[in-house]
Amino acid sequence: MKLFLDTANYPQIKELSQTAIIDGVTTNPSLMAKEGIEGKENWIKHYTAICALAVGPVSAEVIALDYKGMLEEAYELASLHKNIVVKIPMTKNGIKVIYELATKGIKTNCTLIFTAAQALLAAKAGATYVSPFIGRLEDINEDGLGLIKSIRSIYDQFHFETQILAASIRNQNHIVRCAELGADVVTAPYSILVKMFDHPLTTKGLEQFLADHKRLNG
Repeated sequence: MKLFLDTANYPQIKELSQTAIIDGVTTNPSLMAKEGIEGKENWIKHYTAICALAVGPVSAEVIALDYKGMLEEAYELASLHKNIVVKIPMTKNGIKVIYELATKGIKTNCTLIFTAAQALLAAKAGATYVSPFIGRLEDINEDGLGLIKSIRSIYDQFHFETQILAASIRNQNHIVRCAELGADVVTAPYSILVKMFDHPLTTKGLEQFLADHKRLNG
């Protein structure tokens, strides 16, 4: 399973790109705003800088909601770098755009997926990735992990090539369970990914090893 970093923070992306644990990056307008990146020109510069780190696919989201506007933005984003994956919202217009882009060989990430039916439509349209938001479903007491299982079953049964990119990750358990359920990719925030390195018993064991070494060797 691939791990993507869900952020627009350049230092975080650069740091984890040097560990070889991340295979790509996902962004969205909220994450860009969080970093204070405003204006089309600055967005383009930021996406280009991220792609230059060679971190793999970089999801860049369109802002328009109408068909023509989304398509124009999608072509512009795709032209920035070969690693750009155009992020398109799960709407009727969005599905039309995904189909059009698929015919041109442009990779897409259909975002804001909350049902298996939506994931089925996105796959039929030719989306490269679908992003089920499991954490947001659990926030309203729905089964986010169950959605991953359902989509996996449908895609396997009908041999769809669309990859399941699990999003809205709240904790390490989400990552492990998504791996067990067959998600192709999980995208998670920096704060969660770096916690995967740690466990209290790892820390305790290391301290014991070092203490024993010092005791025996001075």
